[in-house]
Amino acid sequence: QVQPVESGGGLVQPGGSLRLSCVASGIIFSTYVAAWYRQAPGKQRELVASITGADSTKYADSVKGRFTISRDNAKKTVYLQMNSLKPEDTAVYYCNVVRDFPRRYDYWGQGTQVTVSS
Repeated sequence: QVQPVESGGGLVQPGGSLRLSCVASGIIFSTYVAAWYRQAPGKQRELVASITGADSTKYADSVKGRFTISRDNAKKTVYLQMNSLKPEDTAVYYCNVVRDFPRRYDYWGQGTQVTVSS
C-alpha cells in the first residue's frame, strides 16, 4: 500500500514561512500529478496547489504569490513553500498523488498541521 508521508508542519507567526515535504515511495513518482490540499476546522477540504510530472503548476487564488509547489522526481518528493503566512492558512495540509492510467491510482497522506498564530 502506498502511503505518502508529509512533514514540516508546525506553529508559525503571521508573516512567517514554512516548507512542507511529502515523500511518496513505492510508485513511479514522475508519472503522477502531485498536489497539496488543506482542511480547516468546519470547512471542506480544498486544493491548494498541484504540479504535473512536467512541472506545470496550478494554485488556489488565495495562495497565489505566497506559496510555491515544486517536486524532485529522483527523491519522490513534492514540496510546498509557504511564505507570508496568514491566520486563515491554518489547517491540516494533505499530500495527494494521482494518476489516471491504466486506471485511477489515488493516494493520500495522513496530513500535517499548520497553525498560524501570534
